[in-house]
Amino acid sequence: MNHVFKIIALFVFILSLSPGFSQQQYRVEKDLLGEKQIPADAYYGVQTARALENFQLSGVLINHYPGFVEAWAIVKLAAARANTDVGAMKPETLAAIEKACQAVLDGKYHDQFLVDWYQGGAGTSTNMNANEVLANIALELTGHKKGDYHIVEPHDHLNMSQSTNDSYPTAIKVAFLLRNDRLIEELQKLVVSFRMKGDAFLEIVKMGRTEMQDAVPMTVGQEFHAFAAALEGEIQLLRDAEKYLYAVNMGATAIGTGINVPAGYAEKCAAHLAELTKKPIVPAADMLAATWDQQGFVVYSSALKSLAVKLSKISGDLILLASGPRAGLSEINLPPLQPGSSIMPGKVNPVAPEVMNVVAFRVMGNDYAVTLAAHSGQLQLNAYEPLEGLVVMESQALLYNTSMLFRSKCIDGITVNEKVLAHYMETTVGIVTALNPVVGYEKATELANEAYKSGKGILEIIREKKVLTEAQITELLDPIKLTNLDKSKYQWK
Repeated sequence: MNHVFKIIALFVFILSLSPGFSQQQYRVEKDLLGEKQIPADAYYGVQTARALENFQLSGVLINHYPGFVEAWAIVKLAAARANTDVGAMKPETLAAIEKACQAVLDGKYHDQFLVDWYQGGAGTSTNMNANEVLANIALELTGHKKGDYHIVEPHDHLNMSQSTNDSYPTAIKVAFLLRNDRLIEELQKLVVSFRMKGDAFLEIVKMGRTEMQDAVPMTVGQEFHAFAAALEGEIQLLRDAEKYLYAVNMGATAIGTGINVPAGYAEKCAAHLAELTKKPIVPAADMLAATWDQQGFVVYSSALKSLAVKLSKISGDLILLASGPRAGLSEINLPPLQPGSSIMPGKVNPVAPEVMNVVAFRVMGNDYAVTLAAHSGQLQLNAYEPLEGLVVMESQALLYNTSMLFRSKCIDGITVNEKVLAHYMETTVGIVTALNPVVGYEKATELANEAYKSGKGILEIIREKKVLTEAQITELLDPIKLTNLDKSKYQWK
């Protein structure tokens, strides 16, 4: 059989030397740097090919985030429609571009968006990747060959009335906006899970703690409803922050002066973007400022950081409350997800809240990257928007995926160790705070000190010293009353 394979290999080699074979495998495109061979089956073109040579850095390609690819299709579609509205683009060219953009929105051709997120040039490589791929898709879907750019051209048609400096930040904003809705939807489900646990645990009394010391009574339900309320505040912050993404600089072109842009284009383009995204997108009031200003990215990233801080705080609390289970607080049980040690039999770790912390720390770091990128732009442009786009989309994706895991594999399965909580309530000194209005702070402190020194419970001390009658103890130190539980506050459904 070996001689057969050798003959086939020789035949393929000889065939590859022929001009016809080369033409079948490659097409030739050119730019200001000269000609370049492009794989015949590739939808990208010469500028993308150069970017692929120059920026093989992280392995994280722009198609790693499908929402970003879809955002480019939306931006290019809005631009083409706006150009047609103002008479700059022929209707038949628009029709071809619309087919290409819709194909990408349908999830096709994403494998052609190949540029690395880490790149110089303020996103030019990504913009040209989109322009070239959409142009060649448009050509092929209308019966033409890839590279037949006199029909649909990457610069003259896909980039008409645009620059990377307006289309790139706009695509980032569109991607953020569309993924914000998805993130909020998942966070709302997480809130519901906390609320349901709050209802289930509403009358289970426990000791609250401040600075890791016994404080005053509360209920487990109050604690979980507070988690939910805190997350609802973060959801509102995300909604408020996205408003800073609505103003776009489409029509600004290179620096904000709108060179090469037909009258009315900016307004038309924003209107089409609003229609396509179902978001109230508008032209920026000052295009020069909007071309270098990073406020929208900074504000939205900051909202993600705030969410991460909140989720991390809640995760840390759950880890503490579940600690032990025999030598820790052990107030709650987290669902066991996997063995926790390669050496300690029976150990189960709180891996769900731990991974939430890992993600939260990453999001906090990503926000600092946005801060550095935003303040480092010079003069009329910020060249570091690719970093901002990458890290914010990573934060969105991580928070979305981890919130789903946190809800389904942790929160929904939490149970309470009521015997442990009852023991803490019986032995705590914290309820002495309720005596302040009756015996005064100094006397209450004296009783608390004696309880700590003697190891006795505060109720035992009170009875020994006959500080209160049994009727007063029942009235003043009833744990459920000390929580000020108001069930009407939790009619959340």
